[in-house]
Amino acid sequence: MKRFFAMMIAGVSTMAMLAGCGNSAATQETEAPATETAQTTEAAQSTEAVAAPAENVKIDKLTIGFVPSREPDEIVTATEPLKEMLTTELAGLGYEVGEVDITVGTSFEAVGEGLSAGTIDVGLIPGGTYVLYDDGCDVILTATRNGLSIESPDPKVWNDEKPTSASDAQVTFYRALIIAGPSEAGQAVAAKVNAGEELTWEDLDGLNWSVMNSSSPAGYIYPSLWLQNNYDKHITDLSHTALSDNYGTAFSRLASGQVDVLVTYADARRDQEEKWTSEYARTASIWDETNVIGVTDGIYNDTISVSKTSPIMDDAFKAAITKAFINIGNTDAGKEVIAIYSHNGYVEAKSEDYDSERAAQQLIMSLQ
Repeated sequence: MKRFFAMMIAGVSTMAMLAGCGNSAATQETEAPATETAQTTEAAQSTEAVAAPAENVKIDKLTIGFVPSREPDEIVTATEPLKEMLTTELAGLGYEVGEVDITVGTSFEAVGEGLSAGTIDVGLIPGGTYVLYDDGCDVILTATRNGLSIESPDPKVWNDEKPTSASDAQVTFYRALIIAGPSEAGQAVAAKVNAGEELTWEDLDGLNWSVMNSSSPAGYIYPSLWLQNNYDKHITDLSHTALSDNYGTAFSRLASGQVDVLVTYADARRDQEEKWTSEYARTASIWDETNVIGVTDGIYNDTISVSKTSPIMDDAFKAAITKAFINIGNTDAGKEVIAIYSHNGYVEAKSEDYDSERAAQQLIMSLQ
């Protein structure tokens, strides 16, 4: 049933040309995810020691699936060192892994489907994707990430204090932003926000939007909840939406004026800053040409989840993978690899941590 719902939601997205992370429903407000600062990964490593098997266990192949929240080629290149890191860590925990295969799904849902089918053993997926597919996978870790220099629900603050920079604080949540670009319509709504004026539904509905697929927290679910809470509307109510397969595509469209606004994770402009003037051929900086017009509630961080149906996955191997990723996240080399997803380390997770995501998905279902 969960898989059917995911396919149904994806179909709605395609019909409406949507994508991303938002969600909304009638007049309900969702419970905001935890926004407290997390312990550092070092402190979080005080988990119970994982006992190695009495004899080494041989695993022919371990398949790791990544969602396409960045350009797939970037992810594959950046995560190449992860293969050796995992092989080494797991060897120390009693598992001889012959091959670590890293794949990037064609969509967020494709990775969830792979986990459910057992063709992907371990997935680095957002909370929204985990919730959609939790009948076929278990969450083992939540990512921690560097906080940002700006932490406010007020879009004008993000504009007054830009550019955004990283802070030293480690957090287990992030926000999604609705960002207006350099088009005439995008600049007009940004000017209203910066003048302290409230945007109307007509202002928003007149824009061309770029959104991500329907299980993306920052690119669909939470922006949609923002629309619901503020305008009693949903992404599907917008007149002009375009589905982007990844955030690079979304920012390229924003730069060219194909879309007026996009929805994305809060530090995405830091990731796209160089490309804005090189690949996207803008002459002014991304900070000069973009403005925030909406800020969502906090979103619980990405997960590392493991397949329930994979033939190689049992409780002991699950515990070893958990320990291996925590160890990798506590090294400088490991942090460099997982930075592709803005991760800085990992803490152990429970299914209940993502109950707010479940509430968001229930709101989506209530709209169908």
